[in-house]
Amino acid sequence: MACLGLYCGKTLLFKNGSTEIYGECGVCPRGQRTNAQKYCQPCTESPELYDWLYLGFMAMLPLVLHWFFIEWYSGKKSSSALFQHITALFECSVAAIVTLLVSDPVGVLYIRSCRVLMLSDWYTMLYNPSPDYVTTVHCTHEAVYPLYTIVFIYYAFCLVLMMLLRPLLVKKIACGLGKSDRFKSIYAALYFFPILTVLQAVGGGLLYYAFPYIILVLSLVTLAVYMSASEIENCYDLLMRKKRLIVLFSHWLLHAYGIISISRVDKLEQDLPLLALVPTPALFYLFTAKFTEPSRILSEGANGH
Repeated sequence: MACLGLYCGKTLLFKNGSTEIYGECGVCPRGQRTNAQKYCQPCTESPELYDWLYLGFMAMLPLVLHWFFIEWYSGKKSSSALFQHITALFECSVAAIVTLLVSDPVGVLYIRSCRVLMLSDWYTMLYNPSPDYVTTVHCTHEAVYPLYTIVFIYYAFCLVLMMLLRPLLVKKIACGLGKSDRFKSIYAALYFFPILTVLQAVGGGLLYYAFPYIILVLSLVTLAVYMSASEIENCYDLLMRKKRLIVLFSHWLLHAYGIISISRVDKLEQDLPLLALVPTPALFYLFTAKFTEPSRILSEGANGH
């Protein structure tokens, strides 16, 4: 009997030497996906560079949001922001390590995966066949194992570690904040983690193909907004404070991450020179700031003109 559906396959029941006995056509077990002959095969490949970059992007999202809300709610007078930033980095780093350790193979900082072939691999639930247009054969499984579920596991560990560590730290060192403001960055995380989870559940496949461009666009926009809001109009304004340099270098790292993700460094000698474009947006802003005068625009906006 032919195996219908794009993701239905026959599972290996018995193997003795060259003799292999397969079951009926159906859903493949976790950690396997169908091959061209409609047999379920274990995922034994190593993730490609692009796969690791995608996982890195999904791991960065909660960290960047943590840092944003910590900075947003800490205020200028608070000295606790730095400690909270370090704690958030520690939480996400430990969560990433633990996630790799509990993934197959267990106990090593390595995962085995199935290669992503097309967008539909992320949405196998949409491709369950109905041979007689009445009965549906359910063949939904993780064809991109483990790129889909490992993100949820990581977010769960991030949330648990945050709830264990951050409240104690904030209560101890956030003396410059009022009682109602101390935990606002934690409350914000309780909102954005469910949002990130739904985003991965619904748009994981789209994010997989679009994340390099999302990184480039958002990093360019946020850099321009930050430099204009900080009234940076020349190199001297940029060098006045260490914080501004840290923000600039952070955005340069994001620019480089996006460029590497787009090029995938398939041809090293051709792709690496593209990294020379990383400082270009900041230099372009500094050279053109005198024509737009961000400080004048901000002052007029504040005065309601």
